[in-house]
Amino acid sequence: MVKKRIAKRLPKKTILLCLSGSIALYKSCDLLRDLKEEGADVFCLMTKSAQQFVSSLTFHALSGHPVYADPFSELTDWSVLHTTLADKADLVLICPASANIIARLANGMADDIVTSTVLASRAKVLVVPAMNDNMFAHPVTKENIAKLKSIGYHFVEPVKGNLVCGREGMGHIPENQAILESVCSVLSRK
Repeated sequence: MVKKRIAKRLPKKTILLCLSGSIALYKSCDLLRDLKEEGADVFCLMTKSAQQFVSSLTFHALSGHPVYADPFSELTDWSVLHTTLADKADLVLICPASANIIARLANGMADDIVTSTVLASRAKVLVVPAMNDNMFAHPVTKENIAKLKSIGYHFVEPVKGNLVCGREGMGHIPENQAILESVCSVLSRK
């Protein structure tokens, strides 16, 4: 039986998958695979707190590229790491996005590889919040999200689900298929 070939939706697209500290980080491993199956070239950037949840080695193996966690890493060609990464992106995907990374982005922080690269990039930005329901509902978090939306950042809203604290609430990361659909939608817009 001949397997029908399905056209890839993200050919020749470069995505920076920015990973922040959230228990939902483990789901980004499968998301990375999904992005690559759709034809995307994916480079991973990790905050210091993200490295506490899943090893960078996992993302290196899945992406086929080095994982960037240190903004002061030296490249062999002496380029500036955060701007080099920023310039190659068609999309910056922040998944999972903790309350901390959302607050730092909303306030223009550039103190690690993720925030520095996002600030230097002119690519579209898609943010996927994942956090405790009280943190997500907090007025400061809502204000930070509104601020980022007002400057053109796109969001995949969290869903109601089981949270690591043991209760059910809004803040659970959406399924990877919903994230993938949003990636394709954002990249298809002019």
